[in-house]
Amino acid sequence: MAMTGQSSCSSMSNHTKERVTMAKVTLENFYSNLIAQHEEREMRQQKLEKVMDQEGLADEEKRIRRSQHARKETEFLRLKRTRLGLEDFESLKVIGRGAFGEVRLVQKKDTGHVYAMKILRKADMLEKEQVGHIRAERDILVEADSLWVVKMFYSFQDKMNLYLIMEFLPGGDMMTLLMKKDTLTEEATQFYIAETVLAIDSIHQLGFIHRDIKPDNLLLDSRGHVKLSDFGLCTGLKRAHRTEFYKNLNHSLPSDFTFNNMNSKRKAETWKRNRRQLAFSTVGTPDYIAPEVFMQNGYNKLCDWWSLGVIMYEMLIGYPPFCSETPQETYRKVMNWQETLTFPPEVPISEKAKDLILRFCCEEEHRIGATGVEDIKGNAFFEGVDYDHIRERPAAIPIEIKSIDDTSNFDEFPDSDILQPTAAPVVSNHSEADLKNKDWVFINYTYKRFEGLTARGAIPSYMKTGKR
Repeated sequence: MAMTGQSSCSSMSNHTKERVTMAKVTLENFYSNLIAQHEEREMRQQKLEKVMDQEGLADEEKRIRRSQHARKETEFLRLKRTRLGLEDFESLKVIGRGAFGEVRLVQKKDTGHVYAMKILRKADMLEKEQVGHIRAERDILVEADSLWVVKMFYSFQDKMNLYLIMEFLPGGDMMTLLMKKDTLTEEATQFYIAETVLAIDSIHQLGFIHRDIKPDNLLLDSRGHVKLSDFGLCTGLKRAHRTEFYKNLNHSLPSDFTFNNMNSKRKAETWKRNRRQLAFSTVGTPDYIAPEVFMQNGYNKLCDWWSLGVIMYEMLIGYPPFCSETPQETYRKVMNWQETLTFPPEVPISEKAKDLILRFCCEEEHRIGATGVEDIKGNAFFEGVDYDHIRERPAAIPIEIKSIDDTSNFDEFPDSDILQPTAAPVVSNHSEADLKNKDWVFINYTYKRFEGLTARGAIPSYMKTGKR
């Protein structure tokens, strides 16, 4: 009998094996979701009791607070049973575009709340083997509930696309800010780097390594404070590694570092001219990636501090230290950082700033932060920074917000047909039937956050009044 069972299993068709896997994943997700929902509800109840004890509430006040909490839990259960879809949102404007989709400013029809909707084409995710990438991003946004991380409120899907509904941060991103400015002052640089230190540390404390710290992924809220975004390359959670980004960078023909003979002004101009194109391409830019990540022999969270050093250099000098006209040249510069990391004499910066950059961008074992984040926070460059209240102080560069749908801090993008049912996917090796059969890999993508989802959810004051 054992031989017969083994024989029938080995002769099972690929289609049948996939159906078996699909059924297994469906059941596992159903029961794991039930357990997770129960645990989350228990945690919210415990948190409520702890807060009430800290506030020293009387028994009657506690009873009222528990009753209010129970009603909110009931409403949340009702909300979770409600199917959320594209029809629940009004698309206002495209505010970002990338290789696999785009970001739109949208308004939820029933509450009037404004969000940023990230749209990803399923066909592209399957074609480019990005399922692990987007799954990691979604899972991390669920877990990382922090002031330093862009908040995700919903995720859902339809036949064509995946959707992430996130808080709209009207300040734009650091890349856009750096494109507007030639350089930042050391005071402004101190502010943004200090906030980014706290943001990176917040995800390190959750056990994640971001791996893609760059100006594009540092968003600015309505008051100009930093929040981290784009966790598609984040590691430390499941098997969410995107390796194709690093392929073939070290196999191109050798060539000279073409930027070597340019002065700082020309270098900055050339960098800015190429920067936006790189930001929206599948290639991206390797300028901010630590050398040990390229080596693929193992690395740890210290790779994020290297990236921060590169950003700090760019803020003060006007372009990153390893910028070149091709990713291959940039890769070689990064790998030879001992010779290529130099400071142009025509753009003077303080010795404290130089020292911190060189403490970030050095051998992994000697890098600042190896003994903990306090090592970074105590560096002389951050003298006078009040880390406990930095988010409460005015930002180094104020943000002007004129209305709830103000997108003046974003690039202009033409509209697209990504939301149209008839929108043809990019050239794919998969047939439509094949894509439909593989749709199960996106199972359990739907999510709704407990806080801020109901019609009674708080709307920021600047959105209520139409101004800051």
